[in-house]
Amino acid sequence: MLTDTHCHLADSRFDADREEVIARARVAGVTRAVVMGENHEENLRILEMCRGDDFLRAGAGHYPSFLDVRMADRTVAFIRENREHLVAIGEVGVDHRITEDPADHEVQDRILRSLAGLSAEVDLPMSVHSRSAGRHAIALLLDTPARKVVMHAFDGKYGSALPGLEGGFFFSVPPSIVRSRQKQKLVKLLPLDRLLLESDAHVLGPDPKARNEPCNCKVSAEWIAELKGISVEEVVEVVAENTRSLFNLPGS
Repeated sequence: MLTDTHCHLADSRFDADREEVIARARVAGVTRAVVMGENHEENLRILEMCRGDDFLRAGAGHYPSFLDVRMADRTVAFIRENREHLVAIGEVGVDHRITEDPADHEVQDRILRSLAGLSAEVDLPMSVHSRSAGRHAIALLLDTPARKVVMHAFDGKYGSALPGLEGGFFFSVPPSIVRSRQKQKLVKLLPLDRLLLESDAHVLGPDPKARNEPCNCKVSAEWIAELKGISVEEVVEVVAENTRSLFNLPGS
């Protein structure tokens, strides 16, 4: 009973075999996947893709590479209009590797603050991208009303994550943990009751040269168990409860 809390199955890389990808996920024990959007057009596509599906759940977001406040405002309006069909706001966030320009960072911050306010307003969890800006993103979010926050594939140290833990944030673990010493160290220190599973498919898989798939959430669960010295069954049970409490998904 695994939930992939962050993937990109609307990406064109899955157009040829999306149903086969979903079938492989089911075999691996993944019962549903939250599909994240990065812009308005993709949000529309995801909403239609997930409508009436028993495996896919829709997120809607605004990726931090889009430095356009009007575009972000359109996403805010879209989320308000379609709240009942969504389970998450994402992918959203800040990224200090995409751009090093302080003026661009200010735009990213402004957009994230707007989406964080929306998260509190419509009571949807946020899946937050924070590449090379983890400490900054957490500090910004703690200064907003948003409290249902998932730090997606967090690339910072435990010390940077700690204020988020104290604020009630969750951290989702991708299958790239198999090749990331940073993520292994972080997961070893983070409490199990703050962890979620994600694939981030098509990227962040166990093999950087291969297309990642939601079935690899099982890999994340196995590595969490090994790093914490507990059974996979315990990881699955606790993470399922974490997912239920945050996403309000029965049977997660």
